[in-house]
Amino acid sequence: MEEKTGTIYAFIDSQNLNLSVQKDIVNSAGAMIYKGWKLDFKRFFIYLKDKYKVGRAFLFIGRVPGNESLYEYLEDIGYQVIYKPTLEYRDGQERIIKGNVDAELILHTMIEYPNFDKAIIVAGDGDYYCLIEYLAAQRKLLRVIIPNRRSYSSLPRKFGSYLVYVNDLRMKLEHRKQAIKKRGIDLRTEP
Repeated sequence: MEEKTGTIYAFIDSQNLNLSVQKDIVNSAGAMIYKGWKLDFKRFFIYLKDKYKVGRAFLFIGRVPGNESLYEYLEDIGYQVIYKPTLEYRDGQERIIKGNVDAELILHTMIEYPNFDKAIIVAGDGDYYCLIEYLAAQRKLLRVIIPNRRSYSSLPRKFGSYLVYVNDLRMKLEHRKQAIKKRGIDLRTEP
């Protein structure tokens, strides 16, 4: 077990995390090489608390009308949810909702910078390279948790000693049983 000292904060790109673990990956011949799965956000929160002694976990997410029960659930678990307004547009018949949280995650990490000793960044997006590089140079980077080992930007690979992969933790973090309630989708697992 790793020894942790000081205040640890986690900064999580929820869409990058969620979509990356769910993504099926096929090779050039069309054969499935990785079957995506559904992350249990409660288990992930507990993992961050238990493994890394995270004091605060900031979850960045686009706010979409109709998902209020999900947002309430994430807050009830203990995440500090930071919302990004979303834009909706059509690409032909397809409805696309855009809520890129990269700038918010970087900004809030720097706002909180004086309040933590170490940070964990949860994303496999190359847009966070400058943040990761800065935190590492300041000796304030604890880990970069990459959602999917098979599909992430090559930029964070420079920080190999900091990298942890969510799909390696599938047995601990996979959503096992979904309960459907009248109020909407509930991501909780049953005991």
